[in-house]
Amino acid sequence: MKNASIDFGNTRVKIGLFKNQELLDIFRVGTLSETAELLRANSVDNAIVSSVTISNTEISKELKFLNSLLFLDFKTPLPIENNYVTPTTLGYDRIAAAVGANLRYPNQNCLIIDIGTAIKYDLISAENAFEGGIISPGRKMRFSALHTFTKKLPLLDTVEIPELVGNSTESCMTSGVMNGITAEINGIIDEYIKKLKLTVLICGGDAPYFETKIKYPTFAAPNLVLEGLNRILQYNVTEI
Repeated sequence: MKNASIDFGNTRVKIGLFKNQELLDIFRVGTLSETAELLRANSVDNAIVSSVTISNTEISKELKFLNSLLFLDFKTPLPIENNYVTPTTLGYDRIAAAVGANLRYPNQNCLIIDIGTAIKYDLISAENAFEGGIISPGRKMRFSALHTFTKKLPLLDTVEIPELVGNSTESCMTSGVMNGITAEINGIIDEYIKKLKLTVLICGGDAPYFETKIKYPTFAAPNLVLEGLNRILQYNVTEI
């Protein structure tokens, strides 16, 4: 049987095809109808959906040909404990990534650093529990804030990490954002490893820009959310 992990983002749909726990392929499409066509073409039997953009009713109607369809929400049974005190506000991507990390490294303390629109640091304990973490502004958000909340600073969007000391307004801003994020990541890891033996995983769209600047051993895990979704599907649908 083939399973699909479907992550409906704000602009694109990311789909991972799995056989058991093996990731066979990844696709990106634009619409729900394209998602249905792709699942049919690949003879998918079961799917799990993470969506905050399209209603479950609409998705169910379009994907009714599947044997089973699971929607991830705060009530979905998980293969790990969830110690978050406000589970209704916990992002689906965060909990799915936590399950993915625990699948890779069970009974270990794992820190996930998801570097995207926001930078999310999430801790999964050696007791196989999601503990929570930190959310801070991402690269584009920081550049946008410098421009929005001042009168003269320009709006920048760069991925280059410059020298620490800038010699122009733009290079000073770029250093502040890019070297600031680098220092934040290293500093937070440093605080964690003072207390815990830790495995660090990094993911997210901006991860490639910073991974060489992290001072500690890390593991790149770009498909952690899809892997976690598939594990949740397997945990809930017994016949797969």
